[in-house]
Amino acid sequence: MVSKKRYFGTDGIRGRVGEAPITAEFMLKLGWAIGKVFSGQGKNMVLVGKDTRISGYMFESALEAGLTAAGVDTRLIGPMPTPAIAYLTRTLRAQAGIVISASHNPYYDNGIKLFSTEGVKLKDDIEHKIEAFLDYPMTTVDSAQLGKARRIVDAPGRYIEFCKGTISAGVDFRGMRIVVDCAHGATYHVAPHVLSEVGAEVMTLADSPDGININDECGATAPQNLSAKVLEYRADFGIALDGDGDRLIMVDHTGAIVDGDELLFIIARSRHEQKQLKGPVVGTLMTNLGMERALVGLGIDFLRSNVGDRYVMELLSTHGGMLGGEGSGHIICLDKTTTGDGVIAALQILEEIKRTGKTLYELKQGMEKYPQTLINVKLSGSIDLNANAAIQEKKQAVEAKLGQTGRVLLRESGTEPLVRVMVEGKDAAVVSESANALANTIKEALSS
Repeated sequence: MVSKKRYFGTDGIRGRVGEAPITAEFMLKLGWAIGKVFSGQGKNMVLVGKDTRISGYMFESALEAGLTAAGVDTRLIGPMPTPAIAYLTRTLRAQAGIVISASHNPYYDNGIKLFSTEGVKLKDDIEHKIEAFLDYPMTTVDSAQLGKARRIVDAPGRYIEFCKGTISAGVDFRGMRIVVDCAHGATYHVAPHVLSEVGAEVMTLADSPDGININDECGATAPQNLSAKVLEYRADFGIALDGDGDRLIMVDHTGAIVDGDELLFIIARSRHEQKQLKGPVVGTLMTNLGMERALVGLGIDFLRSNVGDRYVMELLSTHGGMLGGEGSGHIICLDKTTTGDGVIAALQILEEIKRTGKTLYELKQGMEKYPQTLINVKLSGSIDLNANAAIQEKKQAVEAKLGQTGRVLLRESGTEPLVRVMVEGKDAAVVSESANALANTIKEALSS
Protein backbone atom coordinates (compact mmCIF):
# COMPACT_ATOMS: atom_id res chain seq x y z
CA MET A 1 0.00 0.00 0.00
CA VAL A 2 1.35 3.44 -1.00
CA SER A 3 1.96 5.68 2.02
CA LYS A 4 0.02 8.91 2.29
CA LYS A 5 1.83 12.05 1.20
CA ARG A 6 2.45 14.68 3.87
CA TYR A 7 2.38 17.80 1.73
CA PHE A 8 1.12 17.04 -1.76
CA GLY A 9 -2.65 16.94 -2.18
CA THR A 10 -4.84 16.38 -5.23
CA ASP A 11 -3.40 19.46 -6.93
CA GLY A 12 0.05 20.10 -5.51
CA ILE A 13 0.70 21.86 -2.19
CA ARG A 14 -1.61 24.63 -1.09
CA GLY A 15 -2.40 26.67 2.01
CA ARG A 16 -2.38 30.06 3.69
CA VAL A 17 0.74 32.16 3.23
CA GLY A 18 2.84 32.32 6.40
CA GLU A 19 1.34 29.14 7.83
CA ALA A 20 3.24 25.87 7.40
CA PRO A 21 4.01 24.65 4.87
CA ILE A 22 3.42 27.81 2.80
CA THR A 23 6.43 29.69 4.17
CA ALA A 24 9.61 31.04 2.62
CA GLU A 25 11.70 28.60 4.66
CA PHE A 26 9.72 25.61 3.38
CA MET A 27 9.87 26.83 -0.23
CA LEU A 28 13.65 27.13 0.00
CA LYS A 29 13.88 23.52 1.17
CA LEU A 30 11.27 22.39 -1.38
CA GLY A 31 13.25 23.98 -4.22
CA TRP A 32 16.33 22.14 -3.02
CA ALA A 33 14.42 18.83 -2.74
CA ILE A 34 13.00 19.23 -6.25
CA GLY A 35 16.51 20.01 -7.49
CA LYS A 36 17.95 16.90 -5.82
CA VAL A 37 15.30 14.69 -7.42
CA PHE A 38 15.78 16.12 -10.91
CA SER A 39 19.54 16.75 -10.89
CA GLY A 40 21.79 14.32 -12.72
CA GLN A 41 19.26 13.73 -15.51
CA GLY A 42 21.13 15.32 -18.40
CA LYS A 43 20.25 18.98 -18.86
CA ASN A 44 19.51 20.17 -15.32
CA MET A 45 16.95 22.91 -15.84
CA VAL A 46 13.69 23.65 -14.04
CA LEU A 47 11.17 26.33 -15.04
CA VAL A 48 9.51 28.49 -12.40
CA GLY A 49 6.35 30.44 -13.20
CA LYS A 50 3.69 32.04 -11.05
CA ASP A 51 0.32 33.72 -11.00
CA THR A 52 -0.17 37.34 -9.89
CA ARG A 53 -0.59 37.05 -6.12
CA ILE A 54 1.82 39.16 -4.10
CA SER A 55 3.48 36.26 -2.26
CA GLY A 56 4.71 34.90 -5.58
CA TYR A 57 7.73 37.22 -5.42
CA MET A 58 8.84 35.74 -2.11
CA PHE A 59 8.35 32.13 -3.11
CA GLU A 60 9.93 32.59 -6.54
CA SER A 61 13.14 33.79 -4.85
CA ALA A 62 13.09 31.00 -2.28
CA LEU A 63 12.58 28.27 -4.88
CA GLU A 64 15.32 29.75 -7.07
CA ALA A 65 17.77 29.71 -4.15
CA GLY A 66 16.94 26.10 -3.29
CA LEU A 67 17.29 24.92 -6.88
CA THR A 68 20.59 26.79 -7.23
CA ALA A 69 21.97 25.15 -4.07
CA ALA A 70 21.09 21.74 -5.52
CA GLY A 71 23.05 22.53 -8.68
CA VAL A 72 20.05 23.02 -10.96
CA ASP A 73 19.61 25.88 -13.44
CA THR A 74 16.42 27.91 -13.11
CA ARG A 75 14.47 29.59 -15.87
CA LEU A 76 12.13 32.24 -14.46
CA ILE A 77 8.94 32.74 -16.48
CA GLY A 78 7.15 35.35 -14.36
CA PRO A 79 3.35 35.60 -14.30
CA MET A 80 2.00 33.01 -16.75
CA PRO A 81 -0.99 30.64 -16.79
CA THR A 82 -0.43 27.22 -15.28
CA PRO A 83 -1.03 25.46 -18.64
CA ALA A 84 1.54 27.76 -20.23
CA ILE A 85 4.16 26.47 -17.78
CA ALA A 86 3.20 22.90 -18.75
CA TYR A 87 3.64 23.78 -22.43
CA LEU A 88 6.95 25.59 -21.94
CA THR A 89 8.35 22.82 -19.72
CA ARG A 90 7.75 20.39 -22.57
CA THR A 91 8.95 22.54 -25.45
CA LEU A 92 12.05 23.88 -23.67
CA ARG A 93 12.97 20.32 -22.63
CA ALA A 94 13.17 21.23 -18.94
CA GLN A 95 13.35 18.49 -16.32
CA ALA A 96 10.34 19.94 -14.51
CA GLY A 97 8.09 22.97 -14.31
CA ILE A 98 7.06 24.66 -11.07
CA VAL A 99 3.98 26.87 -10.84
CA ILE A 100 3.56 29.13 -7.81
CA SER A 101 -0.21 29.41 -7.55
CA ALA A 102 -3.25 28.69 -5.44
CA SER A 103 -5.46 28.62 -8.54
CA HIS A 104 -8.94 29.94 -7.71
CA ASN A 105 -8.19 30.61 -4.02
CA PRO A 106 -7.95 34.14 -2.51
CA TYR A 107 -4.69 36.12 -2.62
CA TYR A 108 -3.69 35.18 0.94
CA ASP A 109 -3.33 31.54 -0.12
CA ASN A 110 -0.59 30.17 -2.31
CA GLY A 111 0.85 26.87 -3.36
CA ILE A 112 2.95 24.82 -5.74
CA LYS A 113 2.03 22.74 -8.76
CA LEU A 114 4.61 20.62 -10.57
CA PHE A 115 4.84 19.36 -14.14
CA SER A 116 7.08 16.68 -15.59
CA THR A 117 9.24 17.15 -18.69
CA GLU A 118 6.27 15.84 -20.71
CA GLY A 119 4.09 18.70 -19.46
CA VAL A 120 1.85 16.59 -17.22
CA LYS A 121 1.34 16.56 -13.46
CA LEU A 122 3.96 14.58 -11.55
CA LYS A 123 3.28 10.97 -10.68
CA ASP A 124 2.88 9.95 -7.05
CA ASP A 125 6.27 8.23 -6.85
CA ILE A 126 8.10 11.44 -7.83
CA GLU A 127 6.16 13.44 -5.25
CA HIS A 128 7.11 10.82 -2.63
CA LYS A 129 10.79 11.20 -3.59
CA ILE A 130 10.58 14.98 -3.21
CA GLU A 131 8.97 14.61 0.22
CA ALA A 132 11.69 12.15 1.26
CA PHE A 133 14.41 14.73 0.51
CA LEU A 134 12.60 17.23 2.73
CA ASP A 135 13.66 15.06 5.68
CA TYR A 136 17.36 15.43 4.86
CA PRO A 137 19.56 18.36 5.95
CA MET A 138 19.89 20.88 3.14
CA THR A 139 23.33 20.91 1.54
CA THR A 140 24.95 23.04 -1.13
CA VAL A 141 26.90 21.72 -4.10
CA ASP A 142 30.44 22.94 -4.76
CA SER A 143 30.47 26.53 -5.99
CA ALA A 144 31.59 25.45 -9.46
CA GLN A 145 28.44 23.29 -9.74
CA LEU A 146 25.89 25.85 -8.49
CA GLY A 147 22.90 26.40 -10.71
CA LYS A 148 22.35 29.58 -12.68
CA ALA A 149 19.13 31.54 -13.15
CA ARG A 150 17.84 33.71 -15.96
CA ARG A 151 14.51 35.03 -17.16
CA ILE A 152 12.77 33.90 -20.33
CA VAL A 153 11.40 37.15 -21.69
CA ASP A 154 9.52 35.81 -24.73
CA ALA A 155 7.36 33.30 -22.81
CA PRO A 156 4.03 35.15 -23.38
CA GLY A 157 4.58 35.30 -27.14
CA ARG A 158 5.46 31.61 -27.33
CA TYR A 159 2.29 30.63 -25.48
CA ILE A 160 0.04 32.99 -27.46
CA GLU A 161 1.20 31.41 -30.72
CA PHE A 162 0.71 27.92 -29.30
CA CYS A 163 -2.87 28.72 -28.29
CA LYS A 164 -3.69 30.15 -31.71
CA GLY A 165 -2.30 26.98 -33.28
CA THR A 166 -4.95 24.82 -31.58
CA ILE A 167 -7.68 26.01 -33.96
CA SER A 168 -7.97 25.16 -37.64
CA ALA A 169 -5.75 27.11 -40.00
CA GLY A 170 -7.52 29.98 -41.70
CA VAL A 171 -10.35 30.20 -39.17
CA ASP A 172 -10.88 33.67 -37.78
CA PHE A 173 -13.51 35.12 -35.51
CA ARG A 174 -14.16 38.51 -37.06
CA GLY A 175 -17.61 39.73 -36.10
CA MET A 176 -17.56 38.04 -32.69
CA ARG A 177 -17.91 40.40 -29.73
CA ILE A 178 -16.46 38.89 -26.56
CA VAL A 179 -16.02 40.00 -22.96
CA VAL A 180 -13.04 38.34 -21.23
CA ASP A 181 -12.71 38.23 -17.44
CA CYS A 182 -9.07 37.52 -16.52
CA ALA A 183 -9.68 37.32 -12.74
CA HIS A 184 -6.77 39.77 -12.23
CA GLY A 185 -4.72 36.64 -12.69
CA ALA A 186 -2.07 35.03 -14.85
CA THR A 187 -3.98 35.32 -18.14
CA TYR A 188 -4.29 39.12 -18.00
CA HIS A 189 -1.54 39.66 -20.58
CA VAL A 190 -2.17 36.66 -22.85
CA ALA A 191 -5.88 35.79 -23.15
CA PRO A 192 -6.99 39.13 -24.65
CA HIS A 193 -4.14 38.98 -27.16
CA VAL A 194 -4.96 35.42 -28.22
CA LEU A 195 -8.60 36.28 -28.90
CA SER A 196 -7.97 39.60 -30.61
CA GLU A 197 -5.24 38.12 -32.80
CA VAL A 198 -7.72 35.56 -34.19
CA GLY A 199 -10.07 38.37 -35.15
CA ALA A 200 -12.51 38.77 -32.26
CA GLU A 201 -13.54 42.12 -30.81
CA VAL A 202 -12.43 41.84 -27.19
CA MET A 203 -13.46 43.78 -24.11
CA THR A 204 -11.60 42.91 -20.92
CA LEU A 205 -12.54 42.73 -17.26
CA ALA A 206 -10.33 42.17 -14.22
CA ASP A 207 -7.10 42.58 -16.20
CA SER A 208 -5.21 44.86 -13.76
CA PRO A 209 -3.61 42.65 -11.10
CA ASP A 210 -2.14 44.34 -8.03
CA GLY A 211 -1.10 41.21 -6.13
CA ILE A 212 -4.17 41.25 -3.89
CA ASN A 213 -7.20 41.41 -6.20
CA ILE A 214 -6.71 38.00 -7.85
CA ASN A 215 -10.03 36.06 -7.92
CA ASP A 216 -11.68 38.83 -5.89
CA GLU A 217 -15.33 38.80 -6.99
CA CYS A 218 -14.25 38.07 -10.55
CA GLY A 219 -13.19 35.26 -12.84
CA ALA A 220 -14.46 31.70 -13.15
CA THR A 221 -15.50 31.46 -9.51
CA ALA A 222 -17.59 34.66 -9.62
CA PRO A 223 -18.92 35.17 -13.16
CA GLN A 224 -21.87 37.39 -12.15
CA ASN A 225 -20.04 40.61 -13.15
CA LEU A 226 -19.23 39.05 -16.49
CA SER A 227 -22.92 38.24 -17.02
CA ALA A 228 -23.82 41.89 -16.43
CA LYS A 229 -21.12 43.15 -18.80
CA VAL A 230 -22.15 40.74 -21.57
CA LEU A 231 -25.64 42.21 -21.42
CA GLU A 232 -24.37 45.79 -21.12
CA TYR A 233 -22.04 45.48 -24.12
CA ARG A 234 -24.47 43.29 -26.07
CA ALA A 235 -21.66 40.81 -26.55
CA ASP A 236 -22.06 37.43 -28.22
CA PHE A 237 -20.73 35.73 -25.09
CA GLY A 238 -18.30 36.08 -22.21
CA ILE A 239 -15.25 34.12 -21.11
CA ALA A 240 -14.25 33.83 -17.43
CA LEU A 241 -10.88 32.38 -16.46
CA ASP A 242 -9.56 31.74 -12.97
CA GLY A 243 -6.43 33.10 -11.34
CA ASP A 244 -4.02 30.65 -12.92
CA GLY A 245 -5.87 30.13 -16.19
CA ASP A 246 -6.70 26.44 -16.05
CA ARG A 247 -10.46 26.93 -15.55
CA LEU A 248 -13.07 28.21 -17.99
CA ILE A 249 -16.65 29.31 -17.36
CA MET A 250 -18.62 31.09 -20.09
CA VAL A 251 -21.69 33.31 -20.29
CA ASP A 252 -24.10 33.23 -23.24
CA HIS A 253 -25.70 36.30 -24.85
CA THR A 254 -28.66 36.11 -22.45
CA GLY A 255 -26.32 36.49 -19.46
CA ALA A 256 -26.76 32.84 -18.39
CA ILE A 257 -23.71 31.05 -16.99
CA VAL A 258 -22.45 28.05 -18.99
CA ASP A 259 -20.41 25.78 -16.72
CA GLY A 260 -17.63 23.28 -17.36
CA ASP A 261 -19.99 20.32 -17.80
CA GLU A 262 -21.93 22.12 -20.53
CA LEU A 263 -18.75 23.28 -22.25
CA LEU A 264 -17.25 19.79 -22.18
CA PHE A 265 -20.48 18.43 -23.66
CA ILE A 266 -20.33 20.96 -26.52
CA ILE A 267 -16.71 20.06 -27.34
CA ALA A 268 -17.37 16.30 -27.09
CA ARG A 269 -20.42 16.49 -29.34
CA SER A 270 -18.42 18.52 -31.87
CA ARG A 271 -15.57 15.98 -31.96
CA HIS A 272 -18.14 13.16 -32.21
CA GLU A 273 -20.01 14.76 -35.12
CA GLN A 274 -16.73 15.29 -36.97
CA LYS A 275 -15.67 11.68 -36.23
CA GLN A 276 -12.63 12.95 -34.32
CA LEU A 277 -13.53 11.68 -30.83
CA LYS A 278 -11.38 8.89 -29.42
CA GLY A 279 -12.12 6.89 -26.29
CA PRO A 280 -14.56 7.81 -23.54
CA VAL A 281 -15.27 11.27 -22.17
CA VAL A 282 -14.19 11.44 -18.53
CA GLY A 283 -15.95 13.49 -15.86
CA THR A 284 -15.82 13.25 -12.08
CA LEU A 285 -18.08 12.21 -9.24
CA MET A 286 -19.37 15.81 -9.31
CA THR A 287 -20.24 15.87 -13.03
CA ASN A 288 -23.90 16.68 -13.64
CA LEU A 289 -26.07 13.65 -14.34
CA GLY A 290 -27.60 15.54 -17.25
CA MET A 291 -24.27 15.59 -19.06
CA GLU A 292 -23.77 11.86 -18.62
CA ARG A 293 -27.23 11.11 -20.01
CA ALA A 294 -26.79 13.53 -22.92
CA LEU A 295 -23.48 11.94 -23.93
CA VAL A 296 -24.80 8.40 -23.62
CA GLY A 297 -27.77 9.46 -25.74
CA LEU A 298 -25.31 10.38 -28.50
CA GLY A 299 -23.56 7.03 -28.21
CA ILE A 300 -20.53 8.49 -26.43
CA ASP A 301 -19.02 6.46 -23.59
CA PHE A 302 -18.70 8.30 -20.28
CA LEU A 303 -16.62 7.49 -17.18
CA ARG A 304 -16.38 9.15 -13.76
CA SER A 305 -13.12 9.67 -11.85
CA ASN A 306 -12.46 11.00 -8.37
CA VAL A 307 -12.59 14.80 -8.10
CA GLY A 308 -9.44 16.49 -9.40
CA ASP A 309 -7.98 16.95 -12.84
CA ARG A 310 -5.10 14.55 -12.13
CA TYR A 311 -7.64 11.75 -11.65
CA VAL A 312 -9.43 12.74 -14.84
CA MET A 313 -6.07 12.51 -16.60
CA GLU A 314 -5.39 9.06 -15.14
CA LEU A 315 -8.68 7.67 -16.49
CA LEU A 316 -8.13 9.30 -19.89
CA SER A 317 -4.69 7.71 -20.07
CA THR A 318 -5.94 4.30 -18.96
CA HIS A 319 -8.84 4.21 -21.42
CA GLY A 320 -7.30 6.07 -24.36
CA GLY A 321 -9.60 9.08 -24.06
CA MET A 322 -8.94 12.62 -25.27
CA LEU A 323 -11.58 14.78 -23.52
CA GLY A 324 -12.33 15.21 -19.85
CA GLY A 325 -13.16 17.80 -17.27
CA GLU A 326 -15.09 19.12 -14.31
CA GLY A 327 -18.09 21.37 -13.83
CA SER A 328 -15.79 23.91 -12.15
CA GLY A 329 -14.25 24.57 -15.55
CA HIS A 330 -11.19 22.32 -15.78
CA ILE A 331 -11.42 21.07 -19.37
CA ILE A 332 -8.74 18.79 -20.80
CA CYS A 333 -8.37 18.49 -24.57
CA LEU A 334 -5.53 16.02 -25.03
CA ASP A 335 -5.73 16.35 -28.79
CA LYS A 336 -4.56 19.96 -28.30
CA THR A 337 -2.41 20.08 -25.16
CA THR A 338 -1.28 18.05 -22.14
CA THR A 339 -3.32 19.60 -19.32
CA GLY A 340 -6.43 21.61 -18.55
CA ASP A 341 -6.26 25.00 -20.26
CA GLY A 342 -8.97 27.68 -20.04
CA VAL A 343 -7.81 29.67 -23.07
CA ILE A 344 -7.49 26.62 -25.33
CA ALA A 345 -10.87 25.25 -24.19
CA ALA A 346 -12.45 28.63 -25.02
CA LEU A 347 -10.95 28.53 -28.50
CA GLN A 348 -12.54 25.11 -29.09
CA ILE A 349 -15.95 26.56 -28.21
CA LEU A 350 -15.37 29.55 -30.50
CA GLU A 351 -14.46 27.25 -33.36
CA GLU A 352 -17.63 25.22 -32.82
CA ILE A 353 -19.72 28.41 -32.86
CA LYS A 354 -18.02 29.31 -36.14
CA ARG A 355 -18.43 25.80 -37.60
CA THR A 356 -22.12 25.45 -36.81
CA GLY A 357 -23.26 29.06 -37.07
CA LYS A 358 -25.07 28.57 -33.76
CA THR A 359 -24.89 30.74 -30.67
CA LEU A 360 -23.48 29.46 -27.38
CA TYR A 361 -27.05 29.52 -26.07
CA GLU A 362 -28.14 27.20 -28.87
CA LEU A 363 -25.16 24.87 -28.55
CA LYS A 364 -25.81 24.17 -24.87
CA GLN A 365 -29.41 23.11 -25.51
CA GLY A 366 -28.42 19.52 -26.26
CA MET A 367 -27.85 18.92 -22.56
CA GLU A 368 -30.45 19.26 -19.81
CA LYS A 369 -28.76 20.06 -16.50
CA TYR A 370 -30.21 18.42 -13.42
CA PRO A 371 -30.71 20.77 -10.45
CA GLN A 372 -27.65 20.43 -8.24
CA THR A 373 -26.95 22.01 -4.88
CA LEU A 374 -23.42 22.17 -3.49
CA ILE A 375 -22.81 23.29 0.10
CA ASN A 376 -19.36 23.67 1.65
CA VAL A 377 -19.16 22.91 5.36
CA LYS A 378 -16.06 24.31 7.09
CA LEU A 379 -13.92 21.63 8.64
CA SER A 380 -12.07 22.53 11.83
CA GLY A 381 -10.71 19.06 12.57
CA SER A 382 -11.19 15.71 10.87
CA ILE A 383 -14.22 13.49 10.48
CA ASP A 384 -14.81 10.05 8.98
CA LEU A 385 -17.92 10.64 6.92
CA ASN A 386 -18.43 6.94 6.23
CA ALA A 387 -18.15 5.92 9.88
CA ASN A 388 -20.51 8.52 11.36
CA ALA A 389 -23.87 6.83 11.94
CA ALA A 390 -25.97 10.03 11.95
CA ILE A 391 -24.47 11.25 8.68
CA GLN A 392 -24.90 7.91 6.95
CA GLU A 393 -28.47 7.57 8.18
CA LYS A 394 -29.38 11.00 6.81
CA LYS A 395 -27.56 10.24 3.52
CA GLN A 396 -29.50 7.01 3.04
CA ALA A 397 -32.79 8.77 3.76
CA VAL A 398 -32.02 11.43 1.12
CA GLU A 399 -31.00 8.79 -1.43
CA ALA A 400 -34.25 6.92 -0.85
CA LYS A 401 -36.20 10.14 -1.38
CA LEU A 402 -34.40 10.93 -4.64
CA GLY A 403 -34.76 7.42 -6.04
CA GLN A 404 -33.17 6.63 -9.40
CA THR A 405 -33.22 10.23 -10.64
CA GLY A 406 -30.74 11.71 -8.19
CA ARG A 407 -27.38 11.39 -6.47
CA VAL A 408 -25.72 12.31 -3.18
CA LEU A 409 -22.00 12.89 -2.78
CA LEU A 410 -20.20 13.72 0.46
CA ARG A 411 -16.44 14.25 0.38
CA GLU A 412 -13.62 16.15 1.99
CA SER A 413 -11.98 18.72 -0.29
CA GLY A 414 -8.46 17.92 -1.39
CA THR A 415 -7.42 21.58 -1.51
CA GLU A 416 -9.35 23.34 1.30
CA PRO A 417 -10.52 22.46 4.86
CA LEU A 418 -14.09 21.75 3.74
CA VAL A 419 -16.62 18.97 3.48
CA ARG A 420 -18.46 19.25 0.19
CA VAL A 421 -22.13 18.24 0.22
CA MET A 422 -23.61 17.68 -3.24
CA VAL A 423 -27.20 16.65 -3.94
CA GLU A 424 -28.60 16.30 -7.45
CA GLY A 425 -32.03 15.35 -8.76
CA LYS A 426 -35.00 16.23 -10.93
CA ASP A 427 -36.82 18.39 -8.36
CA ALA A 428 -34.89 21.55 -7.46
CA ALA A 429 -36.83 22.14 -4.22
CA VAL A 430 -36.21 18.60 -2.97
CA VAL A 431 -32.54 18.84 -3.93
CA SER A 432 -32.02 22.12 -2.04
CA GLU A 433 -33.90 20.93 1.04
CA SER A 434 -31.98 17.64 1.10
CA ALA A 435 -28.57 19.30 0.71
CA ASN A 436 -29.27 21.70 3.59
CA ALA A 437 -30.48 18.86 5.80
CA LEU A 438 -27.30 16.88 5.11
CA ALA A 439 -25.09 19.93 5.70
CA ASN A 440 -26.79 20.58 9.04
CA THR A 441 -26.29 16.96 10.07
CA ILE A 442 -22.57 17.24 9.29
CA LYS A 443 -22.29 20.52 11.22
CA GLU A 444 -23.96 18.87 14.24
CA ALA A 445 -21.55 15.92 14.00
CA LEU A 446 -18.55 18.26 13.86
CA SER A 447 -19.71 20.21 16.94
CA SER A 448 -20.50 17.15 19.06
